[in-house]
Amino acid sequence: MALGRAFSVAVSGVDGQVVEIEADIGRGLPGVHLVGLPDTALNESRDRVKAAVTNSGGSWPDSRVILALSPATLPKVGSVYDLALALSVLDADKQIPRRSLLKSIFVGELALDGRLRAVRGVLPAVLAIKRAGWGRIVVPVASLTEAGLVEGIEVLGAESLAEVVKWLRGETMLASPPPSSLRDDVSYPDMCEVVGQSEARWALEVAAAGAHHIMLTGPPGIGKTMLAQRLPGILPPLTEAEALEVTAIHSVAGMLTGDRPLISSPPFIAPHHSTTVSAMVGGGTGMAKPGAVSRAHRGVLFLDECAEMGPKVLEALRTPLEDGEIRIARRDGVARYPARFQLILAANPCPCAPARNADCVCAPTARRKYLGKLSGPLLDRVDLRIAMVSAATGALSDEIGETTEQVRARVTGAREAAVERWREYGWTTNAEVPGPALRQRFRLSRDTLRPLERALQNGSLTARGADRALRVSWTLCDLAGGDTPGIDEVGAALDFRDKGMM
Repeated sequence: MALGRAFSVAVSGVDGQVVEIEADIGRGLPGVHLVGLPDTALNESRDRVKAAVTNSGGSWPDSRVILALSPATLPKVGSVYDLALALSVLDADKQIPRRSLLKSIFVGELALDGRLRAVRGVLPAVLAIKRAGWGRIVVPVASLTEAGLVEGIEVLGAESLAEVVKWLRGETMLASPPPSSLRDDVSYPDMCEVVGQSEARWALEVAAAGAHHIMLTGPPGIGKTMLAQRLPGILPPLTEAEALEVTAIHSVAGMLTGDRPLISSPPFIAPHHSTTVSAMVGGGTGMAKPGAVSRAHRGVLFLDECAEMGPKVLEALRTPLEDGEIRIARRDGVARYPARFQLILAANPCPCAPARNADCVCAPTARRKYLGKLSGPLLDRVDLRIAMVSAATGALSDEIGETTEQVRARVTGAREAAVERWREYGWTTNAEVPGPALRQRFRLSRDTLRPLERALQNGSLTARGADRALRVSWTLCDLAGGDTPGIDEVGAALDFRDKGMM
């Protein structure tokens, strides 16, 4: 009996766990048996690994081989374990030394000729083993730039199984990641191209400064989409920690490019109005993949023609809007994905959507039913609501509005003020501050809160809505350069919640 061992990593959502792979070469008829809750793709790796070993100059044991992946109760998904499986067999057969083998994590899919192919989720895998205290990982060369985004851990890249075997024997060196990480360079449309709509522009600036959700209603062609596309441009760039978090999600989704793997600009995700619940929040068989809400993490989720979307799709947004993450249970376990995004809803006022509201031919019941898909609980989570009205000569005006850089400067200043205020509590934006903290620890004066109390007493505002109005008032205070919101900021925050429906 001969035992071999190697280590890989299992990625579930954006979390990872080190997996120990053991190989036992014993008596019995030749065959390969895989245990440890493998899925279909991992079960098929038996043939891939055997062919890769023999085609790379190694020899496959002519006896019974048992491969065990531990923890045994953890579902194993995908082809990420191929390289470690092959090395564990070679270790059991005494074809490679153990000195470097047991100090490294190995990730990669094997081709039949021994080439290493890239796999999804390399970045969260590297982050996971760094947290677990490991110091080295070997990945396919195609994933080397992505893996090299993480500092404080040795990352090596190989093109084939044969190259890894030579490295373990001390006969060659493996590739290292580039010295500097390439950041993406995304250009967004400029705010100066938006003519008129001063109220909507101001609401967009407030939303950006406090990470608030916003709804725009108005006739078609008035500029709802135009404004929404400019929100990411006035947001501050992602911090290093946020960029890694966002990039890890896109890595699991398989949406990273090899030349520029690091996402440092706020993402802008705009799914079609015919999208499904699974596409919106995540899903799929086996282990759930991230959906639009997670790919928009730390960025913007724009739902154009939201009144045309299915009610179930819209209602599925309620949990991530409240919690900032989504948890999806599937056959192979529960996947957790961050989902702290800014939501922009855009809708026409009615099905016929004429340029002038007076020309509407819809029955009153049709108008109510059209926007009635947006339930009260969902709208209660939207902080800013703007009904856009067309200006008679706005589209042909030669007026030049403020540029994106000018607006971004004010937004950045307001966000820095919020970060400084909430630093010791771990919050970075006003939208993240819990309601109890605003009502108790940072309670405003009785006179300042009088408009909120009146709205609560007459039933026009819920407790959740009051908390969200308080958050907006802090953002208005930050934009004005103040220290504490006054009655004017609280009144303006309440006014934003009353303007949405036409």
